[in-house]
Amino acid sequence: MMRALLSGPRLRQWFYGFAPPERGTVVLGHRRVYIVPTRLGWIFAVTVATLLVGSINYALQLGFVLTFVLAGTGIAGMVHTTRNLARLAVSAGRAEAVFAGEAAQFRLLLDNRARHDRPAVLVRHSGSGAQVVLDLAAGALVEAVLAVPAQRRGWMPLGRVMLETRFPLGLFRAWSYVEPDVRCLVYPRPEYTPLPPPAAAGTAGASRAQALGNDDFSGLRTYQLSDSPRHVAWKAAARSDDMLTKQFSGAAGVELWLDWAGIAGAPDLEQRLSRLAGWVLAAERAGAAYGLRLPGMELAPDRGEAHLSACLQALALYSAA
Repeated sequence: MMRALLSGPRLRQWFYGFAPPERGTVVLGHRRVYIVPTRLGWIFAVTVATLLVGSINYALQLGFVLTFVLAGTGIAGMVHTTRNLARLAVSAGRAEAVFAGEAAQFRLLLDNRARHDRPAVLVRHSGSGAQVVLDLAAGALVEAVLAVPAQRRGWMPLGRVMLETRFPLGLFRAWSYVEPDVRCLVYPRPEYTPLPPPAAAGTAGASRAQALGNDDFSGLRTYQLSDSPRHVAWKAAARSDDMLTKQFSGAAGVELWLDWAGIAGAPDLEQRLSRLAGWVLAAERAGAAYGLRLPGMELAPDRGEAHLSACLQALALYSAA
């Protein structure tokens, strides 16, 4: 029962001083900044206590002076360590979509609205351990980029981020937590396999096909009565006794359907989505007009960055339930 109480959300919210996720700009008030001595700080405290006891026992005036100077330095260091984090404003930037297995680039904006510098501020992701150390000048706005590994497709929230500092003396460690309301879309890990040939299935075909058209000159052929006079190669006919006709080739786009039902040998849900993601990327690179069919939804054939993002998002958020 006690363990459940300690791990409850209300107790965590009371301890950390906020209820996740936090929207907008988060300002680290003094009540949200925690501070404890470091190992060096404890050694320093023991040294000061030893000097105090020795000065009392032997009535050493210089010993008292040294003791109080060191103690005052330690207290001043504690104040400056807390001051290095207090009133720092943190906001979340946009996280671009990535594929599973890559690192999501979460961006946090640290706004130093104070008139003093904030050196050596550590920003660390609590879940993955990704971290970066920044120096914030007075009035500066600095971006911290955390590369968090993306393991699964779908929406991945940033989670809890710790800000820590030991400036200036390293005797104390001050830290605070934030959990911005930001998430990254993770696409399925693409499986790079060739697109099926046209004869394999009607749902997936070649990306381009050659057909007669009026785009590019491809050669000459013997004149036929049905040919238009505009296509006759008059210069070539003047040099010979044969009538020749210009032949043109045009690239006729084929509508390429990427169908869930057309995947063979991939019974696993994630494997099917990975193969479809690979096909979507291959079709986009080939310049084909491709559509996507999933159980319960269909995206009409199209091409371009917007259509690519729509198909990958549909694969990322697909649920069989």
